[in-house]
Amino acid sequence: MAKHKRVPAPSPRRIRLAGATAAVAALTGGLFVSAASTATAADSVHHSDADFNNDGMGDVAYSAGNATVAGKTGAGQIVALYGSASGADSAHRKTVSQESAGIPGSAETNDAFGWVSAYGDFNGDGFDDLAVSAQLEDVSGDKDGGAVTLMWGSANGLRGGTTLKDPAASSHDKWGRALAAGDFDGDGTEDLAVGSTSSRIHVFKDGISTSGTAGGRYTITPDIQSGDPTGPLNLTAGDVNGDKRTDLVVDGYETDSEYGWNTNYYVPGTDNGLAVSGAQELKRGVITGIGDINGDGYGDIVTGQNWDPTTDGSPSIPEAGTGGKIHVIYGSAAGPAAATAIDQNSPGVPGSSERGDWFGGELSLGDINGDGRTDIVVGSEGENLAGVTNTGSVSVLYGSESGVATTGAQFFAQSTPGVPGSDEKDDYFGAEMKLTDLTGDGRADLTVGAIGENGFNGALTYLPSDGTRITTAGARSLSTTAVGVSTSGQPVFGGNAAN
Repeated sequence: MAKHKRVPAPSPRRIRLAGATAAVAALTGGLFVSAASTATAADSVHHSDADFNNDGMGDVAYSAGNATVAGKTGAGQIVALYGSASGADSAHRKTVSQESAGIPGSAETNDAFGWVSAYGDFNGDGFDDLAVSAQLEDVSGDKDGGAVTLMWGSANGLRGGTTLKDPAASSHDKWGRALAAGDFDGDGTEDLAVGSTSSRIHVFKDGISTSGTAGGRYTITPDIQSGDPTGPLNLTAGDVNGDKRTDLVVDGYETDSEYGWNTNYYVPGTDNGLAVSGAQELKRGVITGIGDINGDGYGDIVTGQNWDPTTDGSPSIPEAGTGGKIHVIYGSAAGPAAATAIDQNSPGVPGSSERGDWFGGELSLGDINGDGRTDIVVGSEGENLAGVTNTGSVSVLYGSESGVATTGAQFFAQSTPGVPGSDEKDDYFGAEMKLTDLTGDGRADLTVGAIGENGFNGALTYLPSDGTRITTAGARSLSTTAVGVSTSGQPVFGGNAAN
């Protein structure tokens, strides 16, 4: 989920960075990515929640991709938070960098280790593993060649690491800029899709051993542009047509229009793996999640389109809407089917649509109340509240037999009673979220990233499910210091979560 973020406004030929994106881009040399949307319409292998220690409680992994390590600014870290009876806390975690024991390589300036990650049981031992990229790592003289490390799950959590070799290093850069895992060919083993600056996506199939050797490999080339900063921006996996073969949504820039607008393609999984021949173009959006919202056995695709229409006379990306919106594209045996749009002006949705809200700038899917239907959390990290600019908020929309139900929606900000902290300028609360069953009770709990907290140190907020809804009872904040991340150099903790 893992994903590039957020594109609030278009410019001729490209969607330009703005707001939260620009702020973090300034810190990271233009890099701002998100990992994250939960693929809760799972196949028979890929779990809706990561479980690195196989204890029955879901785990999450959040980036601190601009963290300073061993004096190297922007080297990057990733923090695995293990589920527990009390949910997410700083006591049950592992913080990893390229200086950690068993991790290949070493911390270097602006490697961005941890910005992008994806989980899956790649070696088939019953423990979920974590694929982590350092997409700006210089490799054998190749500037920004990129690297992908596989960290292995165990009864004690994540341990060690193995390099996943780039099979075509000379044909692209930023190896690992997008990652997604699932059983794309339905053979019962986990596969891993890896993106770069090329439009060609490499898929490692039939499992990956602890030596870094995959059972096989193939490539797909969807109709998106190649070349920095293009290639696949985001990859999202889930079973849309209910055939137990994971499908893939590829986000990138289209090749067949004058302006090369952002677009999404659905690529179905088959017995032979992902098949571009069956690709379908979807509603636009940068952040994507897949889950069974209406409980009919088919994964529904949710895309977040968070940009405003232009006001300066430049061409506006098609389908732009003030304040942002999400598209819900319902799955069927034939793949993506009927679609509906939801924004903050939709009846029952908290708030109202205002320029710069960036509603849909992040989203996550999971079953909060255990009814077998996926619920949606939508971030509006640009939300202004009581005159506080870009403090941010999240909205919770629940699934129902008829699809997304806006009645009973919830709204959280740092000014909500019981939520730790307070509304502050440029906190960007809701810049990342993850719904995960952290306590093992069959109900998804919520973690929310506020990337701008304390001058872009970043922070996480934990909001548990009470079995029926998200609640503030038991809520807590996890700071960079609490999870072992240095506050030097603005680490932007909480920017991205593993998908």
